[in-house]
Amino acid sequence: MAHDRMENHDSVAQVARAPIAGSVREDGARHMWVERADDGPPTLAVAAVRSDDLAPFRGAVAEQSGLHVLRGALEGANVAALRSSLANLRPVPLGAATSAGFGDRLGLATPGHVEALRACGAEGRVRAIFAQQSVRENARTGRTPLEVLDDATVGAFVAGWTGDVGADADHLKNTADVDAFLAAGYSLFTIDPGEHVHDDADSLGPAALGSAYAERVPWPDLDSDPNDLRARLGAWSLDLGDRALGFAAGELERAAVKYGGAIAHVARMARHLRAQAGPERAEIEVSVDETDTPTTLAEHAYLALELRRLGVDWVSLAPRFVGAFEKGVDYLGDLGALARDLRGHARVAAALGPYKLSLHSGSDKFAVYPIAAEATAGAVHLKTAGTSYLEALRVAGRHDPDLLHDVVRLGLERFAEDVHSYHVSGRPERMPDLAALPGSAALALLEQADARQVLHVTFGSALRRYGERLRSLIRAHPDDYRAALRRHFERHLAPFVASARTGGAA
Repeated sequence: MAHDRMENHDSVAQVARAPIAGSVREDGARHMWVERADDGPPTLAVAAVRSDDLAPFRGAVAEQSGLHVLRGALEGANVAALRSSLANLRPVPLGAATSAGFGDRLGLATPGHVEALRACGAEGRVRAIFAQQSVRENARTGRTPLEVLDDATVGAFVAGWTGDVGADADHLKNTADVDAFLAAGYSLFTIDPGEHVHDDADSLGPAALGSAYAERVPWPDLDSDPNDLRARLGAWSLDLGDRALGFAAGELERAAVKYGGAIAHVARMARHLRAQAGPERAEIEVSVDETDTPTTLAEHAYLALELRRLGVDWVSLAPRFVGAFEKGVDYLGDLGALARDLRGHARVAAALGPYKLSLHSGSDKFAVYPIAAEATAGAVHLKTAGTSYLEALRVAGRHDPDLLHDVVRLGLERFAEDVHSYHVSGRPERMPDLAALPGSAALALLEQADARQVLHVTFGSALRRYGERLRSLIRAHPDDYRAALRRHFERHLAPFVASARTGGAA
């Protein structure tokens, strides 16, 4: 009924206690906002004319200025109720729009990510995924998919984010992982078949390649056989504008040996996902970036053609590009060669999809962003992760240098063990001497490539030992953390704004 609606209710301003600017939202029946607390975590407040409209939320209710006002913890059931009340906080597929994923290992970075999107004009142009975490990251941080999603929901709500959001279940390797993220409400499922990619195919001689093609490709799982593949794709070609793409002698066989098992695995995972959730609820990214050898354009075409034949639909693909996209540092390699590689992959994706190219380990690749934006004409997804954690260490170095020193010392101890499963070239022995960097002088480590990578890959050990101490510090200095993230991510996002695609289906 009209008199039960909350729009422009004069009493809301009277009952709010130190609301965080931008957090006030309404859904017709209720107003919701977040209140600061001097000596504890922020509180969720919900006001309604009718007490029944507070039912989805949990907390203490009082009558104030003609309203029923509930105050409760900003966690658990209340976060789920926020997603239920405010449609834009529920993750949805983002389709062909230019997009960016913001990994957040502390669960406190989303307000800073929002500020960066706004500061560089990306809000409304670059679609956002605030909840992005892999199984590997969750194992190291001790968080669950739902906890990651809840933290992102809270951050977006506190920052007053009103755009759509996605949620990325990153680097999934088995169906059990798919189920866990699907149950939590994720919308993008990044399937990682890296364990089924055979990089040694690149070095096989003719005789060995012939044997591998006959014996190592999982033909039954691909609903094909050696002769069938040659008959279908042996003479295939594609006009890329500046060149014709096809399979040279031995190239199709090499692609099948290298990626045939990966295609079969992706198809199995995709069938499982589609059986549990339709395309309106979930979309797929295919990731073959964490492998040793680059994905050639012909191999990209083989992947796309065979996946499509097996009924797989995907919104983005992460090839292994030339050069190196390592964690926490800028691109390592020939930028001219990368530009040619990106343009070629983008043309293949446009012709055989269209779908977006995904830049994995995309943090801190400042030399790459203008090239990628131009090459893809906005058909791109940028994926970042540990760099937000490194910015938290920057805040720690300013306010509690001893904490930064402790984290660095632990990183030096744990690197040899924690570096497994990460592709980095940074080494502890090349780091500046911590003993020569007393107090806040240790912040210089965050500008040095080896130190950044050591700190990046040892985040799990650091959070297990110092996580609560670091989170408490960030909660005590939220403005500093938001400002650090805004400055850092403006540089990530700004190059993509002019070419951004703002909608449409992939």
